[in-house]
Amino acid sequence: MSFAKDFSKAMSQAGPSQFQEVIRQELEYSMKVELDKILATAPSNELEHTKNDLEGFKKLFHRFLQEKGPSVDWGKIQRPPEDSIQPYEKIKARGLPDNIASVLNKLVVVKLNGGLGTSMGCKGPKSLIGVRNENTFLDLTVQQIEHLNKTYNTDVPLVLMNSFNTDEDTKKILQKYSHSRVKIYTFNQSRYPRINKETLLPIAKDVSYSGENTECWYPPGHGDIYASFYNSGLLDNLIAEGKEYIFVSNIDNLGATVDLYILNHLMNPPNGKRCEFVMEVTNKTRADVKGGTLTQYENKLRLVEIAQVPKAHVDEFKSVSKFKIFNTNNLWIALSAIKRLQEKNAIDMEIIVNPKTLDGGLNVIQLETAVGAAIKSFENSLGINVPRSRFLPVKTTSDLLLVMSNLYSLNAGSLTMSEKREFPTVPLVKLGSSFTKVQDYLRRFESIPDMLELDHLTVSGDVTFGKNVSLKVSLQAGCSCIYMTNPCHSVRKPILSQHLPLEAFLRIKQQQESLQQGLQWSSLSQYCPF
Repeated sequence: MSFAKDFSKAMSQAGPSQFQEVIRQELEYSMKVELDKILATAPSNELEHTKNDLEGFKKLFHRFLQEKGPSVDWGKIQRPPEDSIQPYEKIKARGLPDNIASVLNKLVVVKLNGGLGTSMGCKGPKSLIGVRNENTFLDLTVQQIEHLNKTYNTDVPLVLMNSFNTDEDTKKILQKYSHSRVKIYTFNQSRYPRINKETLLPIAKDVSYSGENTECWYPPGHGDIYASFYNSGLLDNLIAEGKEYIFVSNIDNLGATVDLYILNHLMNPPNGKRCEFVMEVTNKTRADVKGGTLTQYENKLRLVEIAQVPKAHVDEFKSVSKFKIFNTNNLWIALSAIKRLQEKNAIDMEIIVNPKTLDGGLNVIQLETAVGAAIKSFENSLGINVPRSRFLPVKTTSDLLLVMSNLYSLNAGSLTMSEKREFPTVPLVKLGSSFTKVQDYLRRFESIPDMLELDHLTVSGDVTFGKNVSLKVSLQAGCSCIYMTNPCHSVRKPILSQHLPLEAFLRIKQQQESLQQGLQWSSLSQYCPF
């Protein structure tokens, strides 16, 4: 029987036992032997950081072996005290200091840049995908910070946390910003070995991560930022320059811009006591029920993710009426606190066990952590309930369609909801599998439709959108939409579900005429092929 099966059998028994401990020790010893073999293959110029990576992995693996199920006691979870999650309006009402530059010069912007664009059919770093007027995520980020530095005559630097998957390509593209008014620094998050699910041993045999070894390694989640930032030496350098806070966010969240009101609250707190950690949260919608939420747990603010919740309470966790907010992963953290806690080895984050199946069929697990989970380790932590506009992630081509459309205006790298939209909510858009890859998505839109009055759009099947199309559609979940071309006066090959509400309609703009033709769906049978 494999170690994994022995371990699972032992751990399923109630209470600690000598057998459990023997299995743990055996697994840890076997892991150490394998990691020592891997370290021995490291070239001299990679030895130090490889050793740091593997030491971090060993600590995570040790903790993984100690855990016995859900990491939270549901009975201890409480709603946070009212003053521990402040409404953004209250923060904003305090106004701004006379000298905005004085607070901005204490700030560092950090973007999490370890992810690839593979889920959207793209090669290379996701940050290099074009999202608006041929600008990439990285372009928009640099434009935002450059605008701040020029407007207030400040020196806010940008720090990118890359992974071994994104570092080389990112550094090549950074040359284009050499004349911008933004200092850009990079550091790499750790590289951990994937674990064979059956043997609980690393599948890597040496330190290389090219060719056959590409699948042997992984970046261990953005919770690795604390150790990697510290080990890089960049943390100490920024503190020496007088920087005090970092603003951390995912690079694909286009709503995560520097907010001067939040920064002022950090630098000039009303009670005189500075927060070491601020998490931006926002109200849940039906699309966010699985998102992590802030709770009060053992007298500390704690981020609880759905994976930590006992199965019997998952539905309760998803309840929007009980848990009304979720984590945007926009975080403001004191540099001095990171240094203090890292040197004390006191940053505690729950382990995320991420199972994967490799191309060859091998089942592996990845041990990861999330940056927001560390909130309980910091003093005087705070949640700020921000507007939904600060959470604008682009994870799919459905999200990409929204940010490329006239729903948003682009100014100095920042997207803001168009004033022409009657309601400030974002439409619910679900594009089918034919749109998953960016290349296919672009091919199916001759131009991006007018979506100012769109409420809900679901598209499935072989659908193509023509030029100068205006969408004013409200569809129930699961409905399909239309194949359209202009400048014709009809809808070709409509693929519409019977569930389409009769009051829903599509308006097609004529390409070269001022006349707009509205099609009222009073009789579905006239258009539907069923």
